[in-house]
Amino acid sequence: MPLVKVNMLKGKAPEFKKAVFDCIHEGLIDAFGIADWDRFQRIEEYDRASWEAPEGKTENFMIIELTIFPGRSREQKKCAIEKITGLLCEKLGIPATDVFIIMNEPPLENWGMGGVQK
Repeated sequence: MPLVKVNMLKGKAPEFKKAVFDCIHEGLIDAFGIADWDRFQRIEEYDRASWEAPEGKTENFMIIELTIFPGRSREQKKCAIEKITGLLCEKLGIPATDVFIIMNEPPLENWGMGGVQK
């Protein structure tokens, strides 16, 4: 059950955002073996005054935060990063240098679903 948060500049078309979601989800299916229905994704958009990125980044620069259950191997995480980045490059033309991915793994005791602690 990865929770996905994508941070990006405002102004992208709904079709672009949907494609970003689809690329990330496809990468997570391939790398982590999650179910197709397991989509918990959101985009947070920022105006120019609230967004700063290093020199050389394009308008498509994004920060992707994945909050995941602990226990995935280093190889699975590497695969997720490579798959997601590759799909964003291939399908949307986003340079790999514009994709920043970070994974957070809170312990299961910090997860609650449907009122039940995991």
